Amino acid sequence: MLVPITRQKFEQVIPILATGPQYAYCWGKFPVFIKRLLISVIAVVVVLILGLALGEGFNPVRLLLGIIAALYWLWAPIYWATRRNLEIRRYKYSGFWRGEVLDVFVTEELIGTEENVNNRGELLIVENRERRLNLDVGDETGFETQLQVPLRRTHKGIAPGQIAEMLVMSNQSDLGRIAKTSDVYIPSLNLWVSDYPYVQRDVFDQVSRQLGESREATSPKKRAAKTKRRIR
Repeated sequence: MLVPITRQKFEQVIPILATGPQYAYCWGKFPVFIKRLLISVIAVVVVLILGLALGEGFNPVRLLLGIIAALYWLWAPIYWATRRNLEIRRYKYSGFWRGEVLDVFVTEELIGTEENVNNRGELLIVENRERRLNLDVGDETGFETQLQVPLRRTHKGIAPGQIAEMLVMSNQSDLGRIAKTSDVYIPSLNLWVSDYPYVQRDVFDQVSRQLGESREATSPKKRAAKTKRRIR
């Protein structure tokens, strides 16, 4: 099932500014935080040097730039999350998609390499690998897509045949060519499968329930029941 949604509803599901989960994602692990902190320190030093070089006339600007630089470690996750949101909001049309899980399997992917030197002075290349969940979803129309995310303990309940929902984006008004998909929601497990949490999940849940109620109300059995009640 694919149901187009309005631009207004799409912008509610995909906000411009970072949400809490998006901020947490972009905050990153401790090494990422340390890297941002070092950038802040270096930026503050650069601003101070510029202030000394340009004299007192630069003081008001130096104060502003100093505050921005000093707090880079704090506001940078908002900036990067907002950029990702803007990238996905550039698609003109969107829709709510409901299908099912076709396949689910685990792979081990290379995510980076590190160079180390052993006791004998030999250069060693260490591969960093991560176990990832591969989720294939599709529907009766033949549409199929795959999502790959870091493996989590909560993923163990996912199985083929379960209902899957997500947001799809396109630059075609009829959504004939899907250009981008969001995180996947599996209602039976109340589980989101995602790397970056694109959607505002409470708003997405509202859309899902509204469409479910609408579909149920217009089903043949419901229409027949309504007709019988009218006859009575």
